[in-house]
Amino acid sequence: MDSTLDFYFDFASPFAYLASTQIEAIARDTKATLRWHPMLLGAIFKQLGTPNVPLFAMPAPKQRLYRLDMLRSAEILDIPFAFPTRFPLNTVRALRCYLVLAEHDESSSHAPSPSASSVPAGPAHAFAHRVFKACWAEDRDPADPETLRTLLDEIGAPADDVIAASTGDRAKQALRTATSAALEAGVFGAPTCIVKGELLFWGHDRLHMVKEALKGWIPPV
Repeated sequence: MDSTLDFYFDFASPFAYLASTQIEAIARDTKATLRWHPMLLGAIFKQLGTPNVPLFAMPAPKQRLYRLDMLRSAEILDIPFAFPTRFPLNTVRALRCYLVLAEHDESSSHAPSPSASSVPAGPAHAFAHRVFKACWAEDRDPADPETLRTLLDEIGAPADDVIAASTGDRAKQALRTATSAALEAGVFGAPTCIVKGELLFWGHDRLHMVKEALKGWIPPV
């Protein structure tokens, strides 16, 4: 049975963006079953008593180093990165759109064959990558319905239907449920990876540990 790799994210996190560009390769290399889990990071912080924008609570020298770390990480990974002119980002609408698409993906999916990829596919997955790039490389606003409409159009999703569904009670409850599930799993920030349902790793700079755990390493707990 394949190992599981649960990836908890919010589009609001630059570190989740960095991790999102690498997580699939890790899953493929280790033959792990990768599952993406959206959550509302601000609600997580509120529940745990964390500052709403941890970056702003840091002293100025630490803020500067954190921003440099983002740029350096992106350069090493060879991915585009530009800190947005609006921050923090309001990602509620984008997360609800993701959940609408994910529900459709689940309802239309079939049992995978033994040789099927362990990495997610479908409109929700494509949308997640597109939103991450829009937020952290293109300085676009995920709270703007027209921006979301454009991104949905680009991946071939029915933009009007998805946006309409994202404003309904079902999508709102889905995001609340997903966020509560993240809290119950012990998540306190983004990105968080949980390996084999029990080993929690936080941060894009822990992905080497994630990979080793999936390969059999038993870390101290």
